[in-house]
Amino acid sequence: MAKVKTKITTKVKKNKLTEEKEKIEKKEATETKKKVRGRSKKYCYAKAKIDLSKFYPLKKAIELVKETSLSKFTGKVEVHINTLEIGNYGEITFPYLATTQKKIVILNDTLLDEIKNGQINFDILIATPATMPKLLPLAKILGPKGLMPNPKNGTLTDKPEEAVKKLATAKTPIKTEKKAPIIHIIVGKVSQPTEELAANISELIKVVKPSKIKKLVLCATMGPAIKVEIK
Repeated sequence: MAKVKTKITTKVKKNKLTEEKEKIEKKEATETKKKVRGRSKKYCYAKAKIDLSKFYPLKKAIELVKETSLSKFTGKVEVHINTLEIGNYGEITFPYLATTQKKIVILNDTLLDEIKNGQINFDILIATPATMPKLLPLAKILGPKGLMPNPKNGTLTDKPEEAVKKLATAKTPIKTEKKAPIIHIIVGKVSQPTEELAANISELIKVVKPSKIKKLVLCATMGPAIKVEIK
């Protein structure tokens, strides 16, 4: 009698385990279906232009990003890097990634009059050695605001136009996800010349260091991924 009870109990346990297993399998199948997204014909056509098993030279990869960008607006070019370790890789100043957050001006007589009248509508003021003496009487106004031109930060120079271009470039932090060694970063716009985008990406590779990069992928805001050859 005890043996019969044991057999029944074992059978009941097996049935419960089977039911639990079926529930788990059903749940996993449902979750998998949710994750699978339908792709448009346009996307599939764009993806067909890419050899998924191939690592493309940088400039060729950029051309493919431009060709396979699907957005109606001017899309951005994204870089996704698989690195060897999680953490912060510092900051980068891209050669060709302008920012609209800073208003940079070069000193002239009109601007000088505005400053005298207390009108300061800029974030960075650039002066040349020739115009700097005119600003000295206004040091009490500009100094406390940190706006006095200085050769150390590149705002006092005999090449003001070059200084504007240099200071207008964006400083971007480079760091991985908190729990994964993956870097996501924007390096420009699809509309930019290939040479500019290539320069930005080359600078990024240099800062992160090729030896720490397992894989680098490019894509447009709306477009398929393209693997890049790292030399």
